[in-house]
Amino acid sequence: MDERTSRLLQRGRDHFHAGQYDKAEKALTPLARDRIPFADVYSMLGSINYQKGRLLDALALFDEALRLNPGYTEAAMNLALTYNDLGKYEDSKRVYQRMMSNRKDSGPNHVDPFVKGKIANMHANVATAYEQAGLYEDAAQEYRRALGLCPQYVDLRTRLGAALRAAGNIPAAEREFTKAKKEHPNLVAPRLQLGMTFYTAGRRSDAAREWREVLAMEPENKFAKLYLKLIAERDGRSKRLF
Repeated sequence: MDERTSRLLQRGRDHFHAGQYDKAEKALTPLARDRIPFADVYSMLGSINYQKGRLLDALALFDEALRLNPGYTEAAMNLALTYNDLGKYEDSKRVYQRMMSNRKDSGPNHVDPFVKGKIANMHANVATAYEQAGLYEDAAQEYRRALGLCPQYVDLRTRLGAALRAAGNIPAAEREFTKAKKEHPNLVAPRLQLGMTFYTAGRRSDAAREWREVLAMEPENKFAKLYLKLIAERDGRSKRLF
């Protein structure tokens, strides 16, 4: 996850849970516009739009949250409620019955996706503490536990890759970043990190390729420009890299 996305996501979640919905909407709306694949972004925006009386917008946002995570109970309940308020009672009933069916089919050990997300974030916080202490292998273990709960969270996979790289496990880091890149080709963070992993391994041409791909997606990405400049200065070919 790139710095801007991470900052907006954290800000949006913090404001939302603090009940500061205008500020949360301001932070989360650009993420939805960028089609970030995090279901809670759309669920939070759906809740904000519902509270502001924009029911059709809320409907579309809850739908998107459920498209990304069909087992998202909170989004399903809110979608059913929105349909009900719009007078679409059959649609409301259909969503509610599907939600109950999903819970029943999941069995007695089913954990709500919202709860899974919270636990995954707890593991990620522990991983961060390990990283700050320089215990990168322990951090990687915590990120793996988090991903076991929420494998769709690309930011967790990216942070796992960074921890593995810091631990000196370059092949494992490369696998994680490559997987994140394939699963989310529209995000630049995995490409930036994959390039850094190649650079760490001495594969400067592979690193330059990844960073050029980032610039093709975001021509003003300052990190890709800086990294390419670093290679250019080392190779003495600055004019050929831009």
